[in-house]
Amino acid sequence: MIEIKNVSKSYVKNKKSVDSLNLEIKNGEIFGFLGPNGAGKTTTIRMITGILEPDEGYILVDGHSIKEDPLEAKKNFGFVPDNPDMFLKLKGIEYLNFLAEVYKVPDEERQNRIEELTKKFEIYDNLNSYIESYSHGMRQKIVICGALLSNPKNWILDEPMTGLDPKASFDLKEMMREHTKKGNTVFFSTHVLDVAEKLCDRVGIINKGKLVFVGTLEEMKEKFKEQGSLEELFLEITEE
Repeated sequence: MIEIKNVSKSYVKNKKSVDSLNLEIKNGEIFGFLGPNGAGKTTTIRMITGILEPDEGYILVDGHSIKEDPLEAKKNFGFVPDNPDMFLKLKGIEYLNFLAEVYKVPDEERQNRIEELTKKFEIYDNLNSYIESYSHGMRQKIVICGALLSNPKNWILDEPMTGLDPKASFDLKEMMREHTKKGNTVFFSTHVLDVAEKLCDRVGIINKGKLVFVGTLEEMKEKFKEQGSLEELFLEITEE
């Protein structure tokens, strides 16, 4: 579970990128975080993961404060950032072993998880190559494998489908469903509204730093007295 209470963040004085955000992502659900470019999605995710510190409010991951108890909080989530261009001078296997050391994944489990994940995402044969030689899609895959390596309860994914081929995208969506069926949590941002509509139990829409809706698609239709796809409703809400 992820709890966000009265969280605000400003980069420029008197202009809030995230404004008094309250959100609870429950165990056992896939939660889609939607909004136009610059709405505050990535800023919110960076605060949840401890990369940025809120100006106000607090964030809990499975009851642990990301500010007061960051190590315990971070043990409980895997994070896929919006840019996979990291640790480029490491080989794929070195990157995964590094993360396994950080998260204290036992040796036997580590080997099994690395093989399982990298074969699923079809990069097993590239693990001895440097990440800088990978295509964008392959970099996205290795980052996803790294985030899921320790089998964390909470998945926090910022635009995770970007750059993935259709099979990898399908596999990730299936993994997200299986993960939440076990009572775990998936929180992800996306611009692909069709994916959110088919995949999410609930969605939140942020616009100009403010949360303008949270709930199911049916609740959205009822609240705004509109019928149609999530894409149509999203455009209606954010334009208003």
